[in-house]
Amino acid sequence: MRISDRVRRLTPSLTFALIAKTKALKAQGKDIVSLGAGEPDFPTPENIRRAAARAMDAGHTKYTETPGILDLRKAVCAAYAKQGVTYAPGQVVVTTGAKHALFQAIQAVVNDGDPVLVPQPSWLSYGDMVLAAGGRPVPVACTEERGFKLTPDVLRAASAAESAARLVIFNGVSNPTGVVHSPDEMRALAEVAEERDLWVLSDEIYERLVYGGAKTAPFASVHPKAPARTITVSGVSKTFSMTGWRVGWAAAPADVAEAISTLQGQSTSNTCSVAQHAALEALTGDQTAIEAMCREFETRRDHMVRRLRAIPGVHLTVPQGAFYAFPRVDSYYGRRPGLSGSIAMAEAILEEALVTVVPGQPFGSDAHVRLSYTCSMQDIDKAMDRLDAFFAKLR
Repeated sequence: MRISDRVRRLTPSLTFALIAKTKALKAQGKDIVSLGAGEPDFPTPENIRRAAARAMDAGHTKYTETPGILDLRKAVCAAYAKQGVTYAPGQVVVTTGAKHALFQAIQAVVNDGDPVLVPQPSWLSYGDMVLAAGGRPVPVACTEERGFKLTPDVLRAASAAESAARLVIFNGVSNPTGVVHSPDEMRALAEVAEERDLWVLSDEIYERLVYGGAKTAPFASVHPKAPARTITVSGVSKTFSMTGWRVGWAAAPADVAEAISTLQGQSTSNTCSVAQHAALEALTGDQTAIEAMCREFETRRDHMVRRLRAIPGVHLTVPQGAFYAFPRVDSYYGRRPGLSGSIAMAEAILEEALVTVVPGQPFGSDAHVRLSYTCSMQDIDKAMDRLDAFFAKLR
């Protein structure tokens, strides 16, 4: 059977491939420490699990409205209202995870051949999502010298160079770098978006995972004209440790939300009904477990930063959010035959140090690798000890 050109343009997720290889090695009895996962290691809070059980007992196991149950959409609106953005329930579409919201939003606004600005380093799925919509992803370099941040001059120059571009994908709390854009920095970007007539697809899935006094905000809140040109995407996966529940949302101008809902009606119909009720509890219920999880992530981050910065030849821009560190390791490239980039480095670290890290090349920077601190402090120390020994052998 012939596979479509559209699908053949896409590449499998390297992150999931590494996780699969890690599981295979563990099944062989190898003592692997995985720093590759993009999900919290904490259980979903008990109040959320109980809400799901109550929903099942109450019979909420049927189809829902395509854009999601009204109470959940109202709760999303209320959450944004507290942050200065006004949405009506008709502007919100509940999706099967934030990833699904991003995919559908791109499908809704990108035509064949449209250039889409993708600041990098960035999550590796953005470019393939643009390709799946028939668009053309245009990498926009956000250098480490600039703190990995998208700046107004860089965005303006990229838009001028690709004058047909009408969409930029923005990730204010970044995977993989952990960089956080402040509200003032986002306001300056919103002014450029207005000047250049750019739509902004704002991926805010890590919005509450910020540390050390860093501040963030919904992109749509930072400028009076931003709501009219912003598609806001978020969900419960990261903040509430609900990755497997698959609940996200897109909040957008009414015509875009309607288009996303129409697309969803012809694909998944609605998001899992029970998971929607769990997400409602996540947004409106007790937040104590979430606050404790965030404090623990900050403690782990601080410890991982200290350990990485103590390794000679490894450079690290301190992450301010999410749960990733993105150290630069290219000073070790070429120290032996075949060690020529981040993919080879990640493979060597997994096979020799028994630590899973993710190569930076698919994220847009081959000089780096990504480490996640979604594991215990004991495992972080074990991994850092092994990385110390691994790099010492290369020096």
